[in-house]
Amino acid sequence: TGPHWQPASSEELATRLSFLLWDSIPDDELRAKAATLHEPAVLEEQLRRMLKDKRARGMAEEFGARWLGVRDFVSNHGRNLQHFPEFTPELREALAEEPVRFFEDLLINDRPVADVIAADAVVVNDLLAKHYGIPGVNGPQWRRIEKVSSYSRGGFLGFGAVIAKQSAAARTSPIKRGAWLVQMLGERLPKVPPDVPPLPETPPVGLTVREITERHREDPKCANCHGRSDPYGMAMERFDAIGRLRPDSELKPGDTKGILRDGTEIDDIAGLRNYFAGPRREDVLHLLARKLTGYALGRAVMTSDRKLVDEVTKTMTRGGRWSDALLVIVRSEQFRSIRPTYAVAASPP
Repeated sequence: TGPHWQPASSEELATRLSFLLWDSIPDDELRAKAATLHEPAVLEEQLRRMLKDKRARGMAEEFGARWLGVRDFVSNHGRNLQHFPEFTPELREALAEEPVRFFEDLLINDRPVADVIAADAVVVNDLLAKHYGIPGVNGPQWRRIEKVSSYSRGGFLGFGAVIAKQSAAARTSPIKRGAWLVQMLGERLPKVPPDVPPLPETPPVGLTVREITERHREDPKCANCHGRSDPYGMAMERFDAIGRLRPDSELKPGDTKGILRDGTEIDDIAGLRNYFAGPRREDVLHLLARKLTGYALGRAVMTSDRKLVDEVTKTMTRGGRWSDALLVIVRSEQFRSIRPTYAVAASPP
C-alpha cells in the first residue's frame, strides 16, 4: 500500500464485499448503502448482515471447500469404485457437501475461526452419519451434531472427503495425507526425485500400509522428506480410503502412531487434532489467514500484505470469530483501494 493507491468507488467496494461473502452480486440493500460503505460503521453493519444470510454459502463453497482441496470432490475423488462398491453417487455428494455445510454453519453463526481445527461437532445428514458410525441421526436434512470426538470426528481433520482425497485409489496413504498436512501447516516439501518407485496399490500379504511406507522411507533419497510428513499421515491410519473408521482387526499395534523428528509422539486422530489445535495452532491459522486474505483481495498475497496477514492471524489466534477476521480485511487499505498499475512482486502462495 502507499500514496499511489486510489480509493475504490462505492460500487466497486460493494461488489468486492458481495463477492467475498456471497460469491455473487450485491443485493438491493447493499446497493442502497453503497454510497456510505466507506464509513466504518456502515461497512461493519453490512458485513454482519450479509454473514447471517444463507447466501454466505457462496463463501463456504468457494473459499472453505477450496482451502481444503475438495471443491471438485464429486468428479475428482480418485476412488477405485470396483474396490468400494459402497462409494455410491449419493455418498460422494454427501461427503462433498459436508465441508460446505460446516463452513456455512461457522459463517452464519459467526463461530470462532479456530473451530475449523478442533470443533467437537459435525454437520451431517443420516447417510453421512451412518458412514461415520454416529448413531441417532434420522432423515436427510443436514444438522449440527455436538460431542463427536468419540467417533474420531470434529474439525477439518475428520472430513471424509478430505481423508478420501488424500488416499490411494484403494488403500490408505500416510504419504499423501502427511504431505497434505505439512502443506496445511504452511510448509513446503521438495519435489519427489524422479527415480523413486511408487508404493504398490495393494500391500503384500502380511504387511500393513504403515509397514510398506516405513520400508520406502529407508531409502536415503526419501528419508528426509518422509521423516517430516509421514508421522502426520500415520496418525490418520484409523481412517480407510473412503473416510470411514477402520475396525481394529485391520490395524496392528502402533499403526496409528507417529513420531516427529523432534521426538514428539502423535497417537491416532485425537493426538493429531490436539497437536494441530495446540502447539501448531498458530501455524494453521496463519496459513488460513493468508489464504483468506488472498481470496478477499482476489489476487496473490504480496510482500506488502504481510502486516495485514499478521493482523488477521493475531485476530484468529486470540479467539476471534469469522466476523472479526473479515472486518480486519475489509477495513484494510488493500480491500478498500485500487492498487497501482505498476507490477509488485507477489510472494509465494
